[in-house]
Amino acid sequence: MSAPSLSETLGPPPFRFEPRPARIRAAAFSRFFRLLATGLVAAIGTWMHSLWAAGKLAPAGASNAMALGWPLAAFAVVAITWWFIQTSKTTLTPEALHQSWMWDKKMELHELAYAKLIRVRGLEWLIAPRLYVRTLLGKFAVFYTADKAMLEEFERLVVELKSFRNFR
Repeated sequence: MSAPSLSETLGPPPFRFEPRPARIRAAAFSRFFRLLATGLVAAIGTWMHSLWAAGKLAPAGASNAMALGWPLAAFAVVAITWWFIQTSKTTLTPEALHQSWMWDKKMELHELAYAKLIRVRGLEWLIAPRLYVRTLLGKFAVFYTADKAMLEEFERLVVELKSFRNFR
């Protein structure tokens, strides 16, 4: 038997969690929410185009290029957010939680100190349930899911972590 490492002798023991199945990957947002986002982006784009076609988007005397700069930049931000809503995936493995987003989020499970599932029961189809997690050092992240199996694993993770860390 080998001697314990320095990280094993200092601080609390690492949390271990085995999801079932061992690797789950699911959409972060529900189909309805993604369709709603698509409708909103299309409506904003249509509205901006109608303003431009009516000559109301640009101040009098301004060139189209100058007048469209800020509105197009704002629309680009909306469109990029829409893209990430459509493509964002949450992954749970025995090692970590990961969510693809503009800036990917990753949290190592062995570092977890606290987890709380935040959801509006009955409205999961609209408001994605989210798992708020915090490490022993205070780093935190929020992971979304629209998948029933992932949600069940999030619930199990919260119960097991609470029991493991003996929080009340």
